[in-house]
Amino acid sequence: MPRPSSALLAILTVALFAACQPEQAPFEGWYTEVPSMEFPLDNPANDQVAALGHDLFFDPVLSVDSTVSCASCHRPEWAFADQQALSAGVDGGLGTRNSPSLLNVGFHPYYMREGGVPTLEMQVLVPLKEETEMHHNIVEAVRRLNESNYRARFVAVYGDTVTPYYLVRALANFERTLIDLDGPVDAFQRGEGTLAKKAYRGGQLFFGRAGCVQCHSGALLTNFSFANNGSPILYPQDVGRERFTNDPLDRYQFKVPSLRRVSLTAPYMHDGALSTLKEVVDLYNEGGSGHSYTDPRLEPLGLSPQECDELIAFLEQL
Repeated sequence: MPRPSSALLAILTVALFAACQPEQAPFEGWYTEVPSMEFPLDNPANDQVAALGHDLFFDPVLSVDSTVSCASCHRPEWAFADQQALSAGVDGGLGTRNSPSLLNVGFHPYYMREGGVPTLEMQVLVPLKEETEMHHNIVEAVRRLNESNYRARFVAVYGDTVTPYYLVRALANFERTLIDLDGPVDAFQRGEGTLAKKAYRGGQLFFGRAGCVQCHSGALLTNFSFANNGSPILYPQDVGRERFTNDPLDRYQFKVPSLRRVSLTAPYMHDGALSTLKEVVDLYNEGGSGHSYTDPRLEPLGLSPQECDELIAFLEQL
């Protein structure tokens, strides 16, 4: 029997190598390990404290008229966001910002869209006093809690009655339990199954030509930087990070949000300006809406309608 030629052997080797390659390789450039959460020394992880914080989170007792709870704007079924562009506070008051998801909020290095609040415990105070949210005074809120069955519960957990110090720590302790780092794409990265071909091609775009990973990186799918992504400016009075830094160069820059469970958190952008993921992808594909505050890194992507659909399919798997 004649021996195969070297050319034929080369062809067979290439074909065999290709056949052995996985049809869907894990995405390169994504995280390799899940971060660890750091708890403050004065508010360590504690199941009893978190349970108390859970009940406070879902109780409207903290609002001035007992009609609005934290969960009114951060609903579990919507990844602890809601589906309103602007959520209503007491007396139907509306602010200018969309309620963000609280999933994985305990990993954040700072809080609020302009990054001006350094701890989760301090952030709890913002909606409590905000006129368009709970519009309450913490001293009065604590007095009300001490006149309810919460007094005994705080004594059981903390050995003391309700105080502002314990109140914000109970809520923050609960919020640090809202961890979700195991979506379909995470399982795929671990080699546990495959993605639909459409979603996989979208992932290649996300980590490749579309450049989404420049800002939406790591296990939390955000680098926590500040930028303006070219979305329409609906509320010019909300100048974003400039509110914190007083630097005009920071005008209309906002913290990059996590894309975890992004399919559940419509509408999108800091002000709820865009209703669907299609509108979001179209905005990036066009390089923004055209105003001068747009981050210079944003340029038209040139994605075809099919590629836009593939990118959306991937986002739906996060």
